[in-house]
Amino acid sequence: MNRRQLSIVSVEELQGIAERLGVEEIRSEWLGANTLVSGVPELTKLPMGIRMMLSSVGGLVCEGENEPCAGPGNVIANHYGDKSLTKLFMIQAQKRRGIVAYVERPGELKSGDLIEIHH
Repeated sequence: MNRRQLSIVSVEELQGIAERLGVEEIRSEWLGANTLVSGVPELTKLPMGIRMMLSSVGGLVCEGENEPCAGPGNVIANHYGDKSLTKLFMIQAQKRRGIVAYVERPGELKSGDLIEIHH
C-alpha cells in the first residue's frame, strides 16, 4: 500500500464548474489533477473508503473530497484574464472538485481503461 495521494477529477464535474463560472472549459491540469475520468458525474460525492479497481488489477481507495483552493482558481483566472474567477472557483467547485485517493495495490492505468467502483 502506498499512502501518497493522487487527485482524480471527472469530465462531467469540470464541465459543470465551467458552466457555473461562465467559461468555455476547465482543464484537469489547471487543477493539478493526476487522473481524469469520465462516466462518473458525481465523482466528488464518493464516500471515503470506496475502492476503485483498475483493469490491470491495481486498486485505489478514496480518501474524500479534494477541497477547492485559490491555487487552481488563480490558474483559471489568469487563463481567462478575470481575477474574480479565483474566488468564484472556490465557491462554485465545492462538492464538484474531485477526490483524492491512495494506491492500495499497484497497477497501470492507461487512457481508455475502465475503473470499477466498489461501494
